[in-house]
Parts: sequence; C-alpha cells; structure tokens
Amino acid sequence: MRIAAIIVAAGAGARAGEGPPKQWRPLGGRPVLRWSAEALLAAGVSPLIVVVPVGDEARTAECLAGLEGWACVNGGATRAESVQAGLAALAGVEDAAAVLVHDAARPFVAAHHLVELTAALANHEGAIPALAVADTLKRRAPAALETVSRANLWRAQTPQAFRLGALRAAYAAWPADAGEPTDDAVVVERAGGRVALAAGDPMLMKLTYPEDFTMAEALAAQLQPAPALATRIGQGFDAHRFGPGEAVMLCGVSVPHDQGLIGHSDADVGLHALTDALLGAVGEGDIGDHFPPTDPRWKGADSTVFLRHAADIVAAKGGRIVNVDVTLICERPKVKPHREAMRAKLAELLELPLDRVSVKATTTEEMGFTGRREGMAAQAIVSVLAPG
Repeated sequence: MRIAAIIVAAGAGARAGEGPPKQWRPLGGRPVLRWSAEALLAAGVSPLIVVVPVGDEARTAECLAGLEGWACVNGGATRAESVQAGLAALAGVEDAAAVLVHDAARPFVAAHHLVELTAALANHEGAIPALAVADTLKRRAPAALETVSRANLWRAQTPQAFRLGALRAAYAAWPADAGEPTDDAVVVERAGGRVALAAGDPMLMKLTYPEDFTMAEALAAQLQPAPALATRIGQGFDAHRFGPGEAVMLCGVSVPHDQGLIGHSDADVGLHALTDALLGAVGEGDIGDHFPPTDPRWKGADSTVFLRHAADIVAAKGGRIVNVDVTLICERPKVKPHREAMRAKLAELLELPLDRVSVKATTTEEMGFTGRREGMAAQAIVSVLAPG
C-alpha cells in the first residue's frame, strides 16, 4: 500500500514558552521538525507534505536541507484547516493510498509505528496509536474535586493513519456548526468510519510545555550518537557612512547622535558584522547573499532579522554558538553608556548567557574615515561548535 504523510507544523506553540515556535527549536542538534521528516522519509513515505505558517517557506527549506521527497504548503488558522491544506496538496494521490497525519511536536516517530497502523487499515478506515490512561483522573466541581473513572479511557497520539479517500470524504462532510475537531480520528468517526486503536508509545510524547524539552533532550541523547563537534571561528566586518539623522542603530540599540548611518537596511554595523561572522563560521556566504541590497524587501529593514536568520542557519546545521565578540570603531557617538544594553540585546537575540557576549568600542586616533568622523565600522568574531 502506498503511504503518503502530512506533518502539521503550522502552529505558534504559545505554551512552549519564550523562543521561536517549537517546530523550529533545536533538539539534539536538529530542529524539532526535521526529526519527524527524516524518520517518515526513511520509512518510505511518499510524498511527504509539510504544512507550515505563511512566510516560513525559506525556514522550512533550511530546516529540511538535504532531504528529498517532501513539499511545503501553507497552513490555516486552525489545525483542521492545516490538515485540509495538506490533503489538497495530495490531489494527485489515489484514494486507495494510506495517509499519515502527524504533529511536528512529536519528534520521536519511528518506522515501526507505521507498521501496525497501516496494517489496521485492511479492516478499518483509520487507526491511531493510543495509551491507556494510568493516572487517577480528577474533575474540579463547584463543591469539591470529583474522581473520574479511567476505565476505557485512552490518550490519542500521532501519527494517525487513514485511508486517504475516507479522510478526504470525512472532512468534506464535517458540519460547519460542529466546532473544531480535536484530532483527525474524530472527523472520520463522525462520518461513520471505523477507527482502530493501535499500541501507543511513550516515545510519541508531545512537546507542549518548556519542561517537555528538557525530557526530550535526554531522550534525543539516547537515540543518536553524539556527533563529533569542531570549533569553528567566523569573522565579519562592516562599515557605513554618516548622513542626516538623529540616532544610529548599534547592535540592535538606538543610540542618540547628531547624524544617522546610511544603508539599505537600518545600517546597524554591529549586527551586520556579527551576521557575517556567524554565516562565515558555517560556510554559508555573507549577508549580501541572503539579503541582497538590490532587493526592495530589505529597504529600511530591522537588522535583527538578519542576525536571527544567521543564528537559525547555525542551529539547522546542528551548530551551537559559544560566544560572540563585537568591536565598534568610531570617534562618536560614545558607545560605553550604551554597551550593557547592546550586550543584553545580543544575548536575547542569540539566546546566550550575558557573559558569552562582548561589545567593545575603539577609535582610530583620528586617522582614516572613522577618525575624520565620516562613518563607522565594526568587526565581529564568533566561535561555534558544529558537526565536522
């Protein structure tokens, strides 16, 4: 039986705490989304549709670089809308095929999970992995807590498997006034389909809260050999001319000055140099390759976008930023009163402890273009631990 799959990765992951949506966060040196994509493709799934938020197409391509057999589509405002977007992308796949619908937030799916699920489709329209509820259940009532029987209660997991035609028809028949379905199995059940319970697995845990990532990191360490990491050094340099203005952006902080810096973006020399240093450390070219100054999209752009992009590339390659060191070169404005704010901003952007972020300033003793106060320059050095 042909098996297609949809990974739903379009959520915001608000309950996971500060940071990017959980599908993009590093786990064991790989983005969370890549774990499921690699496992499903290795198990022979074809095609694999990855449903992501609008605007995250390039991020998805970086996350899944080197993998073949997948395609990316944009999701909707709800999980059900995202699943239906994935189904629409399978328009060329026959109804007789099986389709797996999987949450990107469950990274530890494996080939053996697919075997029992797809086998159950011989006699059912769907099959889901589920774990029996083991804990005592309580319901908060107005007067007191009530104990709820856990007999015949199950915790549904993903991936959930369906006959593709049955899932398509079930979503088409879902009543508009029925509310949001909690999973895909309930959609098939409401349409009269039979859904089998397959053996669940604690490894199919869902990353929901910040503490879940701590447990997942421990599991990831057991599932894969620790990669050999090499220390990589990157360096960057940038310069911009002074022009009309009342402030300059330096390392993400607005510093009052009687002039501004001229550039296609916000001309933040500190962030530009640091972005180039990170890209250089992992062999990914320079800032102009990723954000060409000829592209009108980046006119006046906030340079924190550039730095986060470079940091995401480092993470997607399994790298970890160890420390960064930025030197600002100018006669004016004075940097020292703003230096700690700059360090704090860089630590926030790169998710680093403050003592791994250095910002310094120097002059050229009134020599050269910076000495003549025609502009500013910055240089940056970073160290990164990355495979190979």
